[in-house]
Amino acid sequence: MTMKVKLFILAMLIFPTLQAQKIKSAGKWMGEGEFLNQPILLGDDDAMETVLKAIEAYNAGNSELELSYYSDEYKKKNGAFTKEWHETTTKLNMKPWVMFPIRIKGDDRTQVLSWSVEEREWKNGSKQKQNLMEIFVVNKSGEISGFNQWRRNYPDNEFGLATGGKFFGKTKSEYTGRKLVFSNRGETEIIEKFIKAYNKKDSKTCKTFFIDGAIVEGSDGSSTAFTHEMWNSYFDSYSEILWNPYDIVPLKIYNTDPASGVSVQGRETRTLKNGDVWDKEIVDYFYFNLDGKINRVVQYERSLNK
Repeated sequence: MTMKVKLFILAMLIFPTLQAQKIKSAGKWMGEGEFLNQPILLGDDDAMETVLKAIEAYNAGNSELELSYYSDEYKKKNGAFTKEWHETTTKLNMKPWVMFPIRIKGDDRTQVLSWSVEEREWKNGSKQKQNLMEIFVVNKSGEISGFNQWRRNYPDNEFGLATGGKFFGKTKSEYTGRKLVFSNRGETEIIEKFIKAYNKKDSKTCKTFFIDGAIVEGSDGSSTAFTHEMWNSYFDSYSEILWNPYDIVPLKIYNTDPASGVSVQGRETRTLKNGDVWDKEIVDYFYFNLDGKINRVVQYERSLNK
């Protein structure tokens, strides 16, 4: 190897190091506030070590030791939850695979970015495994003052997945075979308000949740276009109604428009003015249209054991 080649190789090794030494910051903070457009700096490893110690205590199930690495304000807000979390779990195993501290120029706090895999087991037997991305905020006193977490479940988890089940339909269609997802357009709250008004025999409020002429399919096989006008006399023959829901589950087919279906299981007792009592366990399916109104109801009933 000639001297010229040796010098070239040496220069190639030294040049990146010199360039790295010149880099004092990278990127920028683009969130609103006083640090807008400020560059990102490397933080102190001491902050990272504090987070690692907190994670070690977390994995050991030692809530007191874990909380000792957090600020008093954080402990006041979240200490009870942290202790309860450890009381309900039998195994916590968070394994960080990348971690580094950064600071926003002008901010005296250090943000420790951490990517990890965590396995969890509860005392009730449930198990879960997640990919986590977390940001731990360490204040200038060296205490963790808060953190944010983003997670992605493993597809073989026992629970917590974003999609599940399978839709078949009465006949085959483009939706057959698709998974189901929870819907969150306020359906649960609407059903709760409807049940409350229904038990009060408040027909004026009840009709507001339905389109005029919603199709109601009864457990006896009947099908009725239930108009708003029909609500005005619906409760006339009842002296008392008590509908007690067991659960409310809003679902929709994955990758379809926002229309959804809500299953409601419960028990309904209707006392008629003539003294007769109708007492059944029921399952109702409420179908919500694109406007968030109920346009169809299908009901099934079960007689109670005597």
